[in-house]
Amino acid sequence: MKKTNEKVKVLVAMSGGVDSSVAAALLVQAGFDVTGAFMVNYSTTGDDGALCWRADYEDALRVAAKLGIPLLRWDFRREYSELVLKKVYAEYDAGRTPNPDVLCNEFVKFGAWLDRAREFGFDYLATGHYAEVGVVGKGIKKEYTLVTSKDEDKDQTYFLHRLNQEQLAHTMFPIGKYTKDQVRKLARKFSLPTADKSESMGICFVGEVPMKEFLHGKVKSKPGKVVDTAGNPIGEHSGLAYYTIGQRHGFVQAGGRGSLFVVGKDLQKNILIVGPEDSPEMWPREMRVRDLHLVGVSAPKLPLNCVVRLRHRATLEKCMVNVVKGEKTNDLIVKFAKPLRAPTPGQYAVFYKKGVCLGGGVIV
Repeated sequence: MKKTNEKVKVLVAMSGGVDSSVAAALLVQAGFDVTGAFMVNYSTTGDDGALCWRADYEDALRVAAKLGIPLLRWDFRREYSELVLKKVYAEYDAGRTPNPDVLCNEFVKFGAWLDRAREFGFDYLATGHYAEVGVVGKGIKKEYTLVTSKDEDKDQTYFLHRLNQEQLAHTMFPIGKYTKDQVRKLARKFSLPTADKSESMGICFVGEVPMKEFLHGKVKSKPGKVVDTAGNPIGEHSGLAYYTIGQRHGFVQAGGRGSLFVVGKDLQKNILIVGPEDSPEMWPREMRVRDLHLVGVSAPKLPLNCVVRLRHRATLEKCMVNVVKGEKTNDLIVKFAKPLRAPTPGQYAVFYKKGVCLGGGVIV
């Protein structure tokens, strides 16, 4: 029998931000049996001696009190270190640029968090992500889909594209049908203490930390040469891990041809390659992806015409995805309808069709 809302137990991950606060409020309003949970995933102490997460926890407590729901506090620092940070450091050490938020969603938020929620008897885990869970078919043909949010600018399906059917079956995204402006208005309507709180930015739970500081002591930082696209040496770099394809840097080039950007890395020779923004190396017409993850049950037929997003909030671009011909590999080749700027090894290419996130793979 289908449960009535009041018998459906939902654990809401409350970060102390406005989005998760409104997600909790909407579920309470809808009559679900709601419990909040503040997850500690990373912890440092500031100059004032305060824990980095303390202020957010206190905001979550105030929201929970306003809504009349309990707030748990769970510690996932070990899981976050083992399942996210170690992988991130290893990728940077290999000269690639990983995405901590994708890894965190796959292994921690909808991995360790969801597992713990299910162990404690909750039917669903809800978060303040801008996305929606859709359902197609019935019975044994029932399939969950990951649908883009109403707010196209805030849509977070890029970060969620590695979720699977079991995870989506027990996940709720209550604010996916709203824009950010509407969420702010709802927060004021519910008189939530976080209604006007500014958004946090930075590396997942680590926060706004300069990349060099974040990586210092965790990855090898062997200095090497910087060359232009013709192979002419123009300077030295402080370690390939600190540079990302497409980044602008202040290297000086003889003759002064304007700003230079990172267009490539020679990992074997520890060389950083730079060039002007219009360099052909910066604007390829195709790329490879591997470690493809599909959200749906059945794989789409190849070749597949769809749209691709190369980074969060990047424009959706037309492409064709196909197997690599003449090679025994699981890699896929993605051909763009037009040259695209700086596909970055280690980042994710995420594919969409008609507002549904199909899944994605790692850019090679």
